[in-house]
Amino acid sequence: MRLTIVGSAGSYPSPESACSCYLVEADGFRLVMDLGNGALGALQRYASLYEIDAVLLTHLHADHCLDMTSYFVARNYRHGGCPELLPVYGPSGTAERLSRAYGMPQEPGLDTVFDFRTVRGGESFRVGPFTVVPERVAHPVEAYGFRVEHGGVALAYSGDTGPCDGLERLADGADLLLAEASFLDGRDSTPDLHLNGREAGETAARGAAKRLVLTHIPVWTDPGVNRVAAEAAYPGPVDVAVPGDVYEI
Repeated sequence: MRLTIVGSAGSYPSPESACSCYLVEADGFRLVMDLGNGALGALQRYASLYEIDAVLLTHLHADHCLDMTSYFVARNYRHGGCPELLPVYGPSGTAERLSRAYGMPQEPGLDTVFDFRTVRGGESFRVGPFTVVPERVAHPVEAYGFRVEHGGVALAYSGDTGPCDGLERLADGADLLLAEASFLDGRDSTPDLHLNGREAGETAARGAAKRLVLTHIPVWTDPGVNRVAAEAAYPGPVDVAVPGDVYEI
């Protein structure tokens, strides 16, 4: 299983990165997790927009889903015709939310291009060669993290969350934990919203994850500080997600 960091900025795109977007590949299947602001352009560096096989959306905040509206344009108006419907897995109301964002009535909405499927916490499903387990996480809207399993290995992606039981289940025994670290320990304290570097490290340590990659760090948070905090709490390797980085899992 291969993970490519497409975009890792939190809240809005930075000069160096689009918002959340990650490409997961195995056996020729291409799975995109989140497609936030600016990510559609960046994604084209790593894959054709017409060779993506499915999309997972953790939640419906703009920095995780808004470029789905541009993806609709790319597929709907493709020269030579629209490819077959693309499976899109997300929280309840995903089709309606994206149709409103595009400025289109709910009917027909974006259903002419995307096959929207609702995920539910703890209910695993198959996507190509992957088994995906969504876990409900702590965020102000309906939000999920995903555990993607293939060939005896597991990638855990937190989405946006504060510390919670769902995050613990995602991280347990993961070969790589891709964890958001938006907050700075001692500065930010809003509950059920985001993790700081220390909390991400503690989660990886409790779950005995083999590797921790910090992501979704906004421009006002120093990634180096969060990395040091994570390293103090977790004995394994810690990286900060950078667009273009590739991890073989």
